[in-house]
Amino acid sequence: MRQRETLARELTTARDRTLRLVDFDDAELHRQYDPLMSPLVWDLAHIGWQEELWLLRGNNPGRPGLLDPAVERCYDAFLNSRASRVDLPLLSPAEARSYCSTVRNKALDSLDALSTDADEFTFGLVISHENQHDETMLQALNLRTGPPLLDRGAPLPPGRPGVAGASVLVPAGEFVLGVDAVTEPHSLDNERCAHVVDVPAFRIGTVPVTNGEWRQFIDDGGYDDQRWWSERGWVHRQEADLRAPQFWNVSGDLAGTRTRFGHIEDIPADEPVQHITFFEAEAYASWAGARLPTEQEWEKACAWDPAVNARRRYPWGASEPTAHLANLGGEALRPAPVGAYPAGASAYGAEQMLGDVWEWTTSALRPWPGFTPMLYEQYSAPFFDGDYKVLRGGSWAVAPSILRPSFRNWDHPIRRQIFSGVRLAWDVA
Repeated sequence: MRQRETLARELTTARDRTLRLVDFDDAELHRQYDPLMSPLVWDLAHIGWQEELWLLRGNNPGRPGLLDPAVERCYDAFLNSRASRVDLPLLSPAEARSYCSTVRNKALDSLDALSTDADEFTFGLVISHENQHDETMLQALNLRTGPPLLDRGAPLPPGRPGVAGASVLVPAGEFVLGVDAVTEPHSLDNERCAHVVDVPAFRIGTVPVTNGEWRQFIDDGGYDDQRWWSERGWVHRQEADLRAPQFWNVSGDLAGTRTRFGHIEDIPADEPVQHITFFEAEAYASWAGARLPTEQEWEKACAWDPAVNARRRYPWGASEPTAHLANLGGEALRPAPVGAYPAGASAYGAEQMLGDVWEWTTSALRPWPGFTPMLYEQYSAPFFDGDYKVLRGGSWAVAPSILRPSFRNWDHPIRRQIFSGVRLAWDVA
């Protein structure tokens, strides 16, 4: 069965990546780099625990597992805040690796008995979950202080001039928002159900906003001018003393540089800006005479093909993501220069809509019509009424096998340790 081979390969790819991200000594894995993040050893064992729960125990926490129940509770993300996890009686790195290996071997054995679409979806969920935690671990490693643990990343294609600040027109009309289990069997519950929406005409940035453009905002006093900020945004800007994107060095001998995974380097002007809050993105858009897109606008610009009146699987068409089309998979450890992927453009001409940076939208996280919780009922539903803004498009750290134009991420509007950026939008009269 071809699907078994694909799932086994994706499980292995995700695990290889995870193990590279925890290939450090025990003391390092137990460090907490920031209260926003877990120690890496917690993420490692949590990945194994969720895999055991979903694949080996049928999502039944009452069924006996491989760990003592008291130990299991340490890895329940809803019982233990990130800030508290460093003080839990966690498995040692060696124990966590052994546990994950045991679970994985049993999971691969169960893969041989794969028989239903539900079984296939559960394996897909495990793959998505592990890859999402790999991105979270990269966020943690980026917050780490001290000599670099990671290198500077793999090379990326060059950008091209003339695209920063440009925009494309998306005419008014209906399109299909969201997906279903037939077209995207591994899609998550908040991406469903597919339904028709009518979107007024708008323009959207050809590419995300760049560091060079953001520098103009700073130089023009954008962080000090209250008129560009929402009321909440201005309060947060003052309380957090925001003056530039996170990891930019703004004073002293290092002014004009950034620190990326411990490496101090010049800030590339043609690279999409990242590590900004929703409030910063909102203020920048106001300063630039623009606004942020809604997630409906974003998805239409990304996935809809007006020539055939149907969705594309990816912005560029049906072919799977490659290094020629998008910056995904985490090897680069940074966004690509704007204009680097003309072949990855959407039907409307928007580029780099998948990969590079998560893009803030104005939309709060809400269910689509017909929403039904999936196996992991706590994935989406507990967050629908919270203070969250939706981000779209993935980042350079997202695994290509789990990303779709319909994929919805969300976070608090004050967060910026995530690989977040912005793409502008404009009304059309």
